[in-house]
Amino acid sequence: MKKYLPYLSAMLVVLFISCKKQEEEKPKVIYDATSKVKTEVPVDTNQILIADLPVNMEGTNFLIHPIGVVSGKGRGFKSSGESGEGFTVSNYGEYQITGYLKNLMFQEMGKDTLYALTDKPILIETATYLKIFADKTKQQLMVYSLSDMDTNKDGKLDSSDIKSLYISTVSGQKFTKLSADFQELVDWKIIESKNLLYFRAIEDTNKNGEFDAEDKLQYHFVNLLDKDWKVQEYKPI
Repeated sequence: MKKYLPYLSAMLVVLFISCKKQEEEKPKVIYDATSKVKTEVPVDTNQILIADLPVNMEGTNFLIHPIGVVSGKGRGFKSSGESGEGFTVSNYGEYQITGYLKNLMFQEMGKDTLYALTDKPILIETATYLKIFADKTKQQLMVYSLSDMDTNKDGKLDSSDIKSLYISTVSGQKFTKLSADFQELVDWKIIESKNLLYFRAIEDTNKNGEFDAEDKLQYHFVNLLDKDWKVQEYKPI
């Protein structure tokens, strides 16, 4: 038996590498005839929704309750974020909440009512308070990077799906999508002196399900003083 162990070990290594390669090569977008993606995902009965303790962005009159999941039955729990075991599903620092969050609940100071950011399935990775913008204009806004569609059609929303850019007031109202469907958010920034939010997204122009050098970057900006947050395209190159 011992003489077969090296061969068995080698086969297991090859199998692991093969599975890992297949996982890595899985397209980020899977298209059908209409290029529509079903956002509904099956309910995972092994997941339990919990809320972290609330966050108050400095200078605002609202509490934000991060909502995430812990999974596992029997002995203990494991969180859905990167924090490992325990009951914490988010992190907070420098006006930004991070994690893999199912939703955010908002509560005005002094009131008992809590309401959700959205009733649609999403997975929030970052929620950023525009503190500098608020200090200058007295408008309090939040910007989010999140997944809102099961673009790879694996039956769940996770970091393997396309990330989109959203905006809302600091109260969670007017939750609005800025980036286009099927375009992966690359980055965004605020030009404080002009009250503008600029962002880049990449479009899978060759429809191979991946975002690479052969695809096209799209450039956009939004006037944050615009009540409707109209997205405008620009062409720097």
